[in-house]
This record gives sequence, C-alpha cells and structure tokens, in this order.
Amino acid sequence: MARKITKTAILLVFSFFILSGCQQTTPLANVTQNVNAKIDEVRQRQEDKIQATLKCQELCQNQLTTDGQNFDIGQCLSNEIIADWVCDIAHSPRQAIDDDPANQCSAFRTGRAQHFVEVDGNCNVIKVY
Repeated sequence: MARKITKTAILLVFSFFILSGCQQTTPLANVTQNVNAKIDEVRQRQEDKIQATLKCQELCQNQLTTDGQNFDIGQCLSNEIIADWVCDIAHSPRQAIDDDPANQCSAFRTGRAQHFVEVDGNCNVIKVY
C-alpha cells in the first residue's frame, strides 16, 4: 500500500512539473507594447478621419469657387482624398440621384477605398465613414 501511495505521489509531482512547464506567462512589457500599439492604431485612424474630412471640404470649396462647378448631380470629388478615403458630394436629405452608381466614387464601390467623406453642395459634412 505504501508503495502504491509513493508511486502516485511521484506521478503527481512529475505531472505537476510537466504541466507547469506548459504554461507560458506573458511579460508585462509585451502587454504594454500591445496596449500602446492599439492606442497608436486608434490615434492614426482618428488623424486619418480628420485629415480626410478637412481635405474633402477644402477640395469642395476650391472646386466650388474656382470652377463654379454644379454640385446638383452629387458626383465624386476624389477617389483618393488620402489613402483609403474618397470624397463624395451628396444631397441632404439624400435624393435618388445620390444612389446612382455613376455619381458615386468608384474606388469605394469597388473596394479600393474603405472610407468616405460625404459633403453637401455647400461643402458641409454629411457623413464620415
């Protein structure tokens, strides 16, 4: 009986050491790096959103004042106002002409750009996505 208990005890101790070696702890430095990377990613997305919005409004104003362009048809102003962003004119409230693919930015429709800034004919922001 004592021999069986000894074998069981040795087996348990051996199993403990094997299993405890299988666990890997994450150093605090790695956790901090991951958190900082996420913060930087969110910060960059916000900066891109602001930059795309400002550039879209600026482009709209320039085309409105220099070209005297008619924005009634709601056409695409830029298929790449910045990387991965388009700038589009639409009506507020939205009209059927705004849903016509010919008046939408092809880069967004085809998936080359993932985000858009939509402004009205007076260059006011309608939607940023």
